[in-house]
Amino acid sequence: MTAGGGVERFRSLHHGRAAGDPLVLPGPWDAASARIFADAGFEALATPSHGVSASLGYEDGHTPADEMFAAVARIVRAVDVPVTADIERGYGLGPEEIVERLLESGAVGCNLEDSAGGELVDPRRQADFLTAVHEAAGGRLFVNARIDTYLRGSAQPMADALVRGRLYVAAGAECVYPIGATGGDIGVLARELNVPVNALARVDGGPSPRELGAAGASRITFGGGLAQRAGAAVERLARELRGG
Repeated sequence: MTAGGGVERFRSLHHGRAAGDPLVLPGPWDAASARIFADAGFEALATPSHGVSASLGYEDGHTPADEMFAAVARIVRAVDVPVTADIERGYGLGPEEIVERLLESGAVGCNLEDSAGGELVDPRRQADFLTAVHEAAGGRLFVNARIDTYLRGSAQPMADALVRGRLYVAAGAECVYPIGATGGDIGVLARELNVPVNALARVDGGPSPRELGAAGASRITFGGGLAQRAGAAVERLARELRGG
């Protein structure tokens, strides 16, 4: 079963947005947090691999595929808004199986990142991978291509992001996520790539979602930041209960 409205509803939320009014996608880490965000009125949600992994007792990047897809399915079942899933690089699954597992979970889209083991993947290899996922999905999933040049020590992160972004858009990605890009870089990428750009908003300072939207982002996500903030609140509660 697909979350409320399905992929076409989710796809439409990315377009026709005014500057400064991006699509803000909180990142639930379990069904309870998903319901809280949906009840607050958010139009859609985006699961973060970091937050979901922590909720399952794993370090980010070490969650078994079965457990991640099961967690996504529980989140989807808990809400009536579209849910897209961060599935890292697909857990070593082939494109057809990635699509099948996502559709079984009810997710309407996914993030696929272009680094592995802390290193950037060759962009043409990544483009081929995205092409295969896009073709297997046949329009049934909204693919957000994460670009890791700002994370992985590129000497020219924006120039490299443009090269990668052009390849990924040609491969069928409907949105690009240059994680870590801010300010003017976001605007350049949005103009040059002519697809929605996903920006990372940090909960510990930095540009607000509205400011990132004004810079050119059409979509805002938070990575594992919201789960980490909730975890910090639980830590404070634990200390209070212990009398510390």
